[in-house]
Amino acid sequence: MLYKDYTQELIGFKDVTITLVERKENYLHIHMKMHRKIHKCPRCGKDTNKIHDYRTQRIKDISSFGNFTLIHLRKRRYVCPFCNKRFYEATPFLPRYQRVTSRLIANILNSFRGVASIKSLANSANISPTTATRIFDHKKYTNKKLPRVISMDEFRGNAGGEKFQCILTDPENKKVLDILPNRKSEDLYRYFLKFKDRHNVEYVVIDMSGPYRCLARTVFPKAKIIADKYHVVRQVAWAFENVRKAEQKKFHEQRRKYFKRSRKLLLKHPDKLTADEIDQVEAMLKISERLRHAYVLKNEFYKVMRSKNSYEAKKNLARWNMLYYGYNLPEFYDCFKAFTNWQKEILNSFDVPYTNGYTEGINNKIKVIKRNAYGLRNFERFRNRILHVMA
Repeated sequence: MLYKDYTQELIGFKDVTITLVERKENYLHIHMKMHRKIHKCPRCGKDTNKIHDYRTQRIKDISSFGNFTLIHLRKRRYVCPFCNKRFYEATPFLPRYQRVTSRLIANILNSFRGVASIKSLANSANISPTTATRIFDHKKYTNKKLPRVISMDEFRGNAGGEKFQCILTDPENKKVLDILPNRKSEDLYRYFLKFKDRHNVEYVVIDMSGPYRCLARTVFPKAKIIADKYHVVRQVAWAFENVRKAEQKKFHEQRRKYFKRSRKLLLKHPDKLTADEIDQVEAMLKISERLRHAYVLKNEFYKVMRSKNSYEAKKNLARWNMLYYGYNLPEFYDCFKAFTNWQKEILNSFDVPYTNGYTEGINNKIKVIKRNAYGLRNFERFRNRILHVMA
């Protein structure tokens, strides 16, 4: 099919006349004007086709054929013969008060879905970082309802004058719900009390944080609170590491360095050890009885975490507690105390598939956004960027 005006078809604008296309350095300059037509006066509503004057406006557009694009639009200003109102002609591809096209704005907003810095995005679109920021700041996200399952966690954002921010996600549907400016209990209370559907929340997944548990019990009275399994296992790993550090201080320098280098081997799940690694672990455990007992406690707790339901987990946890009493390692006391205080929430985690795994993955992505941007001080912009990336 042959087009009458192939240049117009290539550019993708309707009702325009291309008067000149020229290439200068790495810019493509397109000179054009809109088709003349009758306009309605914005003041009195009467039709007019009378031109008052012209003005040439430079407009940035998406790149064409590997070149930055500048549109030189010869814009008409009409005058109403009835009320003398002067106004510019309509340009569908150019938003009001903008000097960039609608499709360039859409392209910029789409680029913000990545984790690149604002400066990098602006350079690729041939606009200033300030313009890119101003375009993005028009994007707003709100959370109007709560899902059946909520995951709560915090991350170090250093935005809006607060060191930590709170993230809310829906682990069931893999969705970020909101980013809150801080993790203070009183502010979280006020946030959740705004939702009339909060009584429909059935599960709340948290790390082993006392303030989060108190909050969940108050604002979600019908929900089951679930302790994230990763944070439960981490308690045992920390206790084991404390035993290793205490024991290796008793060794001479060469052996102490060897134990420090081999710490990942000692933490590795026994089912994943190779034959050579098993020999190395057994040799290390023969040196210290306390380390050997700690290693048994660690591995036995892995068996607890493999329980199929809360009933089985309760029995296995009771056996593990008896083992702890038998070995009496003081480094494991905090671990034992935490499991006692959080037993109900820990057991709940064995009856449902929900964890903070998705939330922790989002936290890692947030770290990348922060690192690429060298930090984001404006909290609202930081929040919108995270929600935009994860939308």
